[in-house]
Amino acid sequence: MERLPQSLKNVINQLSSLPGVGPKSALRMGMILLKWPEDRVRNLGQSLIDLRSSLCLCSQCGGLTEQDPCVICSDPARRDDLLCVVADWDSMLTIDEIGIYRGKYFVLGGLLSPLEGVQTSQLDLNRLKQRIEEGNVSEIILALGTTRDSEATESYLVNTLEKEFPNIQLTRLAQGIPIGSMLKYVDNETIKQSLAFRQDLLGDYRNG
Repeated sequence: MERLPQSLKNVINQLSSLPGVGPKSALRMGMILLKWPEDRVRNLGQSLIDLRSSLCLCSQCGGLTEQDPCVICSDPARRDDLLCVVADWDSMLTIDEIGIYRGKYFVLGGLLSPLEGVQTSQLDLNRLKQRIEEGNVSEIILALGTTRDSEATESYLVNTLEKEFPNIQLTRLAQGIPIGSMLKYVDNETIKQSLAFRQDLLGDYRNG
């Protein structure tokens, strides 16, 4: 690729920094963009600029939104007593698209992962506690998946929240979700069943 024009190299370098996109795939994308009409390419560029400028994090749930609070948090039909804690916004969308959960959400901002250097200080734990203190939450559903990092994060949250909020019920999705899977990749029917038959966490941890 040394002989490529510098402007094309710049595009390839940017595209190949995306997950799952290698230099050859980035080159193909760059060549496709060159074949597009100029106005279409400009529209794509403007859409990317608008993506960064128009989106923000919801002050209540931490999800991406164009308004604050987001449409879910501001929906009066949503139950204030149910709070579903997810690792990321993708997982929040996955659950909500099923259409059976009518509570609200909280995006944790990741999972504890000592191997990758993700510690408790990097998760939005303080805002989670503040959200619980400010609301009427009676049940927290931990929908974090079943990976090793998910289990470690769940265990930490159970120990922390049980001490500080002993009157709140802690549940998790039923274990129909395959071990080692990321929630955002699980099919809708499995998530639907897991939500419907969620498990009491405090009982599990006290007896385990």
